[in-house]
Amino acid sequence: MPVPAVRPLIAGNWKMNGLKAAASEFDAMLEGAKKVSSGIDLLVCPPATLIAAFADRLAAAHEHGAMPVAIGAQDCHTNASGAHTGDISAEMLADAGARAIIVGHSERRADHGETDAIVRTKAQAVWRAGLVAIVCVGETQGERNAGHTLDVVAGQLAGSLPDGATAVNLVVAYEPVWAIGTGMTPTAADVEEVHGFIRQTLTQRFNAEGERMRLLYGGSVKPSNASELMAVPNVNGALVGGASLKAADFLAIAAGCP
Repeated sequence: MPVPAVRPLIAGNWKMNGLKAAASEFDAMLEGAKKVSSGIDLLVCPPATLIAAFADRLAAAHEHGAMPVAIGAQDCHTNASGAHTGDISAEMLADAGARAIIVGHSERRADHGETDAIVRTKAQAVWRAGLVAIVCVGETQGERNAGHTLDVVAGQLAGSLPDGATAVNLVVAYEPVWAIGTGMTPTAADVEEVHGFIRQTLTQRFNAEGERMRLLYGGSVKPSNASELMAVPNVNGALVGGASLKAADFLAIAAGCP
């Protein structure tokens, strides 16, 4: 039987950017989302301080019609509660209105020493809260130069993804570390090779569910290259950094989905 088409997802990672005034930009995204293809999902992941406010604005927008938009978060603690000063649990993020959580981003791995084992436990915490885990993988420039890209990605997939992953509870984002925020992107052929490898790996481990999981490309995605990247086989959307802070850019990237 043919594999069902995978519904594209454009996810915006605002990282440590955005004050209350950024709500106007989010409102513009909601307004523009009305013109985005009904076959595409949008996810906005603001800093934790804005999740509840944005969720309220989204709920108000839903009163005037269904919106292909959801709110996400950028990280979570592994525990549901406890003596962890400054941390936020997946359950708290769900309570604030998040529907998905990014885990294992290269900046968390590098800045906070997060290992594959930690990322796997965080993904399990996301599922415990009933949310979607967006697990990030990707190689550094040195690893790519040494020809180790697929080995690195394979190790991260094996170590970071828990058993029980489905096309509903898991999204995988390939973000070559050297392309994040640098303006550099791999060639379409490079992206096709890695995404094809990820698809094969997921299908071998999770069978039919692996065929349907959404695979996002991230790393200097912008309106000028979105169409080319989104046309690559096994690229089912994008995890967008800086370009997701502006409604016009974020929506233009979404418009680049086939």
